[in-house]
Amino acid sequence: MIRAKKSLGQNFLIDDIILKQIVNCVEIEKKNILEIGPGTGNLTKYILDKKPKKVTVIEKDNNLAKDLNLRFKQKLNIINNDILNVDETSLFKDKTLVFGNLPYNISTEILSKWIINLKDNFWFENLVLMFQKEVANRIISNYNNSNYGRLSILVNWKLKVKKVCDIKPTSFNPIPKIDSSLLIFSPRENFYKIKNPKNLEKITRIFFNNRRKMIKKPYNQIFNGDQKVLEKLKLDLNLRPQNLGFDIYYKLTEEYEKLTS
Repeated sequence: MIRAKKSLGQNFLIDDIILKQIVNCVEIEKKNILEIGPGTGNLTKYILDKKPKKVTVIEKDNNLAKDLNLRFKQKLNIINNDILNVDETSLFKDKTLVFGNLPYNISTEILSKWIINLKDNFWFENLVLMFQKEVANRIISNYNNSNYGRLSILVNWKLKVKKVCDIKPTSFNPIPKIDSSLLIFSPRENFYKIKNPKNLEKITRIFFNNRRKMIKKPYNQIFNGDQKVLEKLKLDLNLRPQNLGFDIYYKLTEEYEKLTS
């Protein structure tokens, strides 16, 4: 019997209604599929039923990888590795659909890694991913909201995101203590050409380091009180970090890169 490992953040999705809802979110037939953390293969089975072109799964747990190999035989390409150590862009020649019930403890790290490493030519069509509900609310949040912050700004830079549904703990085994949410991400056609995503991370880190205070101090820290940037972006230094829209942070990063180039 396969037992979930707490150390790997494993909670297996067992609700057939939710599993069917996930595979019906996007068109799967004749598409390349990448599934992150397939676990016991409950979602994998539904994906295969939709007749994809090729299914690759990444499973860190050695026992689960062996069990998947026994259950699905030659139907899967199984990569027994940590997703954080895998270069997803090298797995397919064509764009792929990504599914994932991401481990709660590294979900934001996985998503951030993908966005930071994205080139102008996206390697995926859509990401269909599950998160802890609290994290999902931070991802989809807009400005002037207490959930708005570094994660929502980073995600919305190159991706569009929408919530599909919330999922109760009883849909999983073992039962987690929190609700989950299913999100779909799709590439943005137009986005700000930031040279180095690390600069966007730096700007947002400095601004949100004291999210309840006015932006005057972080602005001066980065731009040394430069009035030209202030006037160009029409910034009110009495605002707080959560009051600035996505575009402002992307423009701030662009201006920062001009000053440091």
